[in-house]
Amino acid sequence: MTYCVGILVEEGMVMIADTRTNAGLDNVATFRKLKVINQPGDRVIALATAGNLAVSQSVTSLLTEGLVNPDTEELETIHSTPTMFKSAQLVGRAIREVYRLDGRMLEQKNLSFDVTILLGGQIAGGRMQLFMIYSAGNFIEATQDTPYLQIGEHKYGKPILDRSVNYKTTIPDALKIGLISMDSTMRSNLGVGMPIDFMVMSRDRIVPDLIHRIEPGEPYFHDLRERWSAALRKAHQDIPRPPYGV
Repeated sequence: MTYCVGILVEEGMVMIADTRTNAGLDNVATFRKLKVINQPGDRVIALATAGNLAVSQSVTSLLTEGLVNPDTEELETIHSTPTMFKSAQLVGRAIREVYRLDGRMLEQKNLSFDVTILLGGQIAGGRMQLFMIYSAGNFIEATQDTPYLQIGEHKYGKPILDRSVNYKTTIPDALKIGLISMDSTMRSNLGVGMPIDFMVMSRDRIVPDLIHRIEPGEPYFHDLRERWSAALRKAHQDIPRPPYGV
């Protein structure tokens, strides 16, 4: 299991992903699930993946090596797509190609073809966009009304995002709220764990503001966890008891 979240606000974008993968209680490993394509002045594209690790790695490798564009018959990679929408289409095609190669065999072995990808970023001359691409290769886009998208074990972090994030949220607050949602998910699901990778980018700069990994024991994240727990305890203590005779 995994948890990844992308938050698209007026100022820019935050992408956050955990790194835990497991194939059973005694086979836990760490893999980077957030990949950033950084071509300053041309494009910054971040991909966060959830699902079968072998499938997601095959998809990201195809995006780098390229697929033939059916319209131009030229090799197209994530480094050469002209728009973010075309990038999302390319990711969808890569997923379908991996399914064509491996999907039937996985199903014969009773293994699911499971992959979901968050794709966010900006290409010079275009607007900043955030997409969630499904295992069928189709996708949806974040909007001002729904400025965040999640993949993986999303249910524990969603209430925090629902109550706290909107399109006018600042980038520092979006990062803070995203990290709180990650902490809440880790506390409730052992399949999600540290280190945590994140990327922050401002709109129209076409260069990441920050790419960072939070390791276990990092002081800020430890303080964030403790403060959030204390704030929740105080909040429920401040609410009057139910008037139902219990």
